[in-house]
Amino acid sequence: MSCTALEHSLGVHRVLEPPGVLPQAALRLDADPALGPDEVRIAVSRLDLDAVSFRQLSVAHGGDGDRVRAAVLEIVERRGKLHDPVTGSGGMLIGVVDEVGPDSPLGLQPGQSVATLVPLTLTPLRITDGLAGWDGRSERVPASGTAILFARSIAAVLPDDLPREVVLAVLDVCGAPATTERVVARSGHRPSVAVLGAAGKSGCLSLAAARDARAGHLVGVVRDEREAAALRAAGLADEVVIADATDPLAVAAAVDRCVDVTVVCVDVPGAEHGAVLTTADGGTVVFFSMATSFSAAALGAEGMAADVTMLVGNGYTPGHAALALDLYRRTPGVRALIDPRVRP
Repeated sequence: MSCTALEHSLGVHRVLEPPGVLPQAALRLDADPALGPDEVRIAVSRLDLDAVSFRQLSVAHGGDGDRVRAAVLEIVERRGKLHDPVTGSGGMLIGVVDEVGPDSPLGLQPGQSVATLVPLTLTPLRITDGLAGWDGRSERVPASGTAILFARSIAAVLPDDLPREVVLAVLDVCGAPATTERVVARSGHRPSVAVLGAAGKSGCLSLAAARDARAGHLVGVVRDEREAAALRAAGLADEVVIADATDPLAVAAAVDRCVDVTVVCVDVPGAEHGAVLTTADGGTVVFFSMATSFSAAALGAEGMAADVTMLVGNGYTPGHAALALDLYRRTPGVRALIDPRVRP
């Protein structure tokens, strides 16, 4: 592939500022709806904000929905994408394929309902309705506008057999179970696994994926008795413990013994040290939360003389969307935890 072709496939031609960087790192993108030959235009119907970004925006604006809505609009108008400058995160979107460039390799067809599986932090986005249908108090944002997918973007056609709210909830976190399954399967034995934030969407799917990959002892770490009761009823973990994920000593005491793999799925900062502390030497910590401070994780591990491998949870693993939806379909415990969060 030529340098020019590679740049176009990655969307570099859409970067307005600074020149030469990839769209993720850009301060500003060109969200013009006019298509390049290998691009796809999506007619946007909804944005799903990243939980960390929504929490930050809500706190920063005192829970005032009008101010949160104005802040999101200002970000998109200024940057040509939804890229929270504080958290560095954005979210995902759903919509209908509007037009497909003749050289697009994505296999999409006009009229298909899709969810993007690449972050809004690198997706050219234009809002045309002022987010008039959103009260600023939910991560789910009704919206009208256009978005552009590149040749190296990823989108999933929405299946017909599941409610849309469920599909979006699962696809939003589908990287977590796929990576967990890969880490557990490659361990070469039946590793013990602890999941922090185990009662949440990514947490319960990660437990199910670990079980599928023949993990040994599974520990679910949750924040309170309500979540503990729900996780016990779901039957996804061999052991359920309660601890504040941001309190390292509390996490270590609750888990009681070091595990081979720790998966961090909490959406608040400060869980790095507890995750490292509860992982055995030679083990692996996988950080999925966008609230993670990777400097805190690295320096904390060094300070604890912890010989652990730390992985950044990549939102993309081949087949991640299909794997996560399949786990939802065939795992009653996963449905029991996700459905109350997303179904009316």
